[in-house]
Amino acid sequence: MPNKKICVVGAGRWGKNHIRTFNELGVLGGIVESNQETLNHFLEQYSHVNGFSTLRDALNNNFDGFTIATPAETHYEIAKTIMEAGKHILIEKPFTLNIEHAEELIKLSDENNVNLMVGHVLLFHPAIIKIKELINNGKIGHLQYIYSNRLNLGQVRTQEDVFWSLAPHDISIFQYFTDSFPKEIKAQGSSFLQKGIHDSTITYLKYPKGVEGHIFVSWLHPFKEHRLVVIGSEAMITFEDSAEGKPIKLYSKKFYMRNGVPEKIDGPMKRIEYEKKLALDEELKYFVEHIDGEKPTTSNGQHALEVTKILVEASNQLQVARS
Repeated sequence: MPNKKICVVGAGRWGKNHIRTFNELGVLGGIVESNQETLNHFLEQYSHVNGFSTLRDALNNNFDGFTIATPAETHYEIAKTIMEAGKHILIEKPFTLNIEHAEELIKLSDENNVNLMVGHVLLFHPAIIKIKELINNGKIGHLQYIYSNRLNLGQVRTQEDVFWSLAPHDISIFQYFTDSFPKEIKAQGSSFLQKGIHDSTITYLKYPKGVEGHIFVSWLHPFKEHRLVVIGSEAMITFEDSAEGKPIKLYSKKFYMRNGVPEKIDGPMKRIEYEKKLALDEELKYFVEHIDGEKPTTSNGQHALEVTKILVEASNQLQVARS
């Protein structure tokens, strides 16, 4: 890895993973955490690292880049401060909570010549990269339909609904697979645990070239299921991130029309091998490797802006349906 030093802003549930991974990569330089007890815990564990209770103090040090792993409502102000200081940045998903803030942060990254990434970590998952390769190589024929189930019992949040908590993962994957922006978005959801906060949502998307899909997310579900299904004109793919071994399966299954009658071809299933690397490791390596270098092409600001636009449009529909 390059001889760089990264500062992590936020040492909570996900920030601790940034701290651990950057330390393993040999580039962890600082931690910003307002909770002094939490900060002291990490400084005891990583005695070579500088700790700060405020972002201002951290910016007075010569860090090469920052990552933000704080609540989503704080992302805009923190990121703006960091970029105006001329520092490269990775912001955890969701990027921002509205389109205007997302557009402004992209503009600031250009004006201050800093690299901007957003933590759509599954874009760095070797299985997702392998599925994209299969699609691009024509292994399933023409891409027709994608669906994703991201379901579990908890973790229930009180400041954001399940859609903003879980769906950004799958929206980013759909954008990656289709290389396009949906021309139609429809969303519906339900809220039982907390008034005004959705526990489950299903979002339907229609893309150019006839590609369609849906995303089902819920934290009110009896078991964990992270399943992705990709349907093509010649074959189908499944990926189960919650299953043992996290298998990718390629099914030689399709229908074709004979004299106006659909006939089924039910061919064999083949397991697809891929590298078992950790997505977060690959994402944070990519961030460090692009500091002071070429602009990131994966999970960059423009990609995150598209994800934000889809989140906002679907959320608007959920709000209207609830009112």
